Amino acid sequence: MLERVSQRRSSPSHVRATAIQRAFGFSRLIVEIGVLSALAFSLALFVAAIVQAYVSITEAFARLGQEDTTKHLMIAAVEQTDTLLVAMALLIISLGMQSLFIGGIKNVPEWLHIRTFEDLKQKLLGIVITAIAVDFFSVALEWTGGYDVLIYGAAVAAMILSIGVYSVILSRQSERHQVGDHTEGEQHSSGPLAEDEGAAR
Repeated sequence: MLERVSQRRSSPSHVRATAIQRAFGFSRLIVEIGVLSALAFSLALFVAAIVQAYVSITEAFARLGQEDTTKHLMIAAVEQTDTLLVAMALLIISLGMQSLFIGGIKNVPEWLHIRTFEDLKQKLLGIVITAIAVDFFSVALEWTGGYDVLIYGAAVAAMILSIGVYSVILSRQSERHQVGDHTEGEQHSSGPLAEDEGAAR
């Protein structure tokens, strides 16, 4: 009896299933490391933005009254906004990967709840568009003449337009999937009720 049990446990199918389970467990560990690395980059960028803001404000107060102080302060503020947007994108990536591959996180704002990969892409696309626009604004503030900024602006506009079109297509596909899932749920729920009513009649 014991020999049969040991043979069953050491069968090729059992060994294959165990290997697959270990591989999935290792992949979850890799994803968790990726989540932690994205979170570490996000926190580092937040800290760097705070320190840079302190340095820029201190230098601006030391040069109050000079002609270019306000312009330099505006450029520093726009660059800090760009850094914060990238940090926020990395934070959303880490939270999204955690929710999709590992498990949801409690005490998270409603707008950060990511249930599907499409939700993650939608949130990231909005931040990417804003970051590109902010980066162009910082370049425009430093513009001293010439056509380079116009070419750069046209490229930025084309990129934002393409991302916007892709975002609209993605949102429509997500709405169709939600409507389809809702319709299937109603059909499944109405099926047993119809059978019960027919049996009662």
